[in-house]
Amino acid sequence: MKRPRIRADLALVEGYHSPQVDVAVRLNTNESPVPPPAAWHDAFVAELARVEWHRYPDRSCAELRAGLAAQYGLDPTMVFAANGSNEVLQSVLLAYGGPGRTAAVFEPTYALHSHIARVTGTAVIEGERDEDFRLTRSELDRVLGTGPDVVFLCSPNNPTGLVEPPELVRYVVDWAGEAGALVVVDEAYGQFADWSAIELVDDDRPVVVSRTFSKTWSMAGARLGYVLAPTWVVEALESVALPYHLDTAKQIAGTLALRFVDEMHERVDQLVTERTRLAAGLAALPVQQWESGANFILFRPGADTGLTGQQVWDALVQRSVLVRNCASWPRLEGCLRVTVGTTTENDAFLAALAEILGP
Repeated sequence: MKRPRIRADLALVEGYHSPQVDVAVRLNTNESPVPPPAAWHDAFVAELARVEWHRYPDRSCAELRAGLAAQYGLDPTMVFAANGSNEVLQSVLLAYGGPGRTAAVFEPTYALHSHIARVTGTAVIEGERDEDFRLTRSELDRVLGTGPDVVFLCSPNNPTGLVEPPELVRYVVDWAGEAGALVVVDEAYGQFADWSAIELVDDDRPVVVSRTFSKTWSMAGARLGYVLAPTWVVEALESVALPYHLDTAKQIAGTLALRFVDEMHERVDQLVTERTRLAAGLAALPVQQWESGANFILFRPGADTGLTGQQVWDALVQRSVLVRNCASWPRLEGCLRVTVGTTTENDAFLAALAEILGP
């Protein structure tokens, strides 16, 4: 059999995967360490029992969009929901990227920005962060000078955890308004940070903010995300979305979650407290770490330990603790990323790391 050939521009593109290892402490994918409230689960099960499964879902996702819009003081026409924030990013690039267009990213950052761009035939312009993983105005101007059609800013940035300064984001948005470009602020971890670009979203600015239910809402299993955007952007995203792309169960899950906003904020507060404690624990060990506004911390074993990031990762797995190995990623030599877990999980991680690194 003569097999059909994959697109030539995709032949060398690797997928984005996280190792799934059977361990006692799993702190590698930035999930919430606790499940949704029991009351949410009971309400979800009850609603599923009433679903007419032989009928298609609400194509407009009206109830979910209205609920999300109310959370942020926006109109439902400024909300687009999708299968995780990754489908949001894909929809943006299908509408505003594609052959002959470019997307700008600033490395190191979320790998799916450039990966999805390339999958959609969008050329990628890579900017470089400085040694502290911060974005400088000179590098920003250099990249914007190439005239990208879409600019990705990740805040808090994954995997570094750094929050982009408000003045920097506003600077890019003002540039985009003059250049006819679109700014995408990826706020998958936005609820953990001390400011949000949502305050910039209106019909007169070319900026969109993507978020997810996976982290703060404890719903990674639902694969539900959304974007807050000008009405004209939402209309464009709807034009590239497949019919009935968001199933009934997802719409129910997200709509019900919005009844438990207080519980969500409580979980966020607890994780921020644990993040502070985890950072203090790392500060007592021979590692370099970066300030985080997310639910994870990027760190690197110190040179005096004589250990590589890969060696530390292997040793943690041997002790049934799994973190994300970033050691082989471009610009992240030797780095590991740990998700903020429960107090017990964080203690287990710190104890294992201390044992590995020695006195």
